[in-house]
Amino acid sequence: MAEDVSALPLSDLTIDAETRPPLPDMGDVTEAQRQAGRHLAAIHRHYLSDLSQIAQVMTRIEAGDAPPAELAHIVLHSQMAQNFAAAGTLCGQQCWALTMHHNIEEQSIFPQLHARGSEPVRAIVDRLRAEHEVVHALLERLGAAAGGLTEAPSSEQFAETREIFDQLVAVVRSHFKFEETALAEALGVYQVDI
Repeated sequence: MAEDVSALPLSDLTIDAETRPPLPDMGDVTEAQRQAGRHLAAIHRHYLSDLSQIAQVMTRIEAGDAPPAELAHIVLHSQMAQNFAAAGTLCGQQCWALTMHHNIEEQSIFPQLHARGSEPVRAIVDRLRAEHEVVHALLERLGAAAGGLTEAPSSEQFAETREIFDQLVAVVRSHFKFEETALAEALGVYQVDI
């Protein structure tokens, strides 16, 4: 049973890369078998791009500047409170998107790998599931903070939301990198539908 991480302080909602299981030797892997891993990495790049855009908006809001031109339709000509509220909405949307991504992995990809994979692959899947618990706890906190920011915008609520968001980004980057590396070949070798 996974440890309940939801009550941990924000500073403890991290991932220790040093305790991850070693990558399995998948033997001779074809380029076709690597394609599923590349597809997963492309999906991750999309999420990381979205997170980067949100970070840009938050940085510009903190600086009191107008948002970047490509996101101007969200907060252009707004007062600071409206900018805070827009940042809360953006964070809330990203929480939903990342949750859906992890649900797909938890309900489809991971069970397939666990059923078909070797013991080292199952150990990696178990570790990825444990890391999902950390990501989920951060998404829950970010969703709550973003909701508060949308409902009652303030500089204090913005600062809390930003702190949680920054922690989430650090954890997600580490998690995605490990997942992509660990599953790059296993997804194709074990013919996992993604």
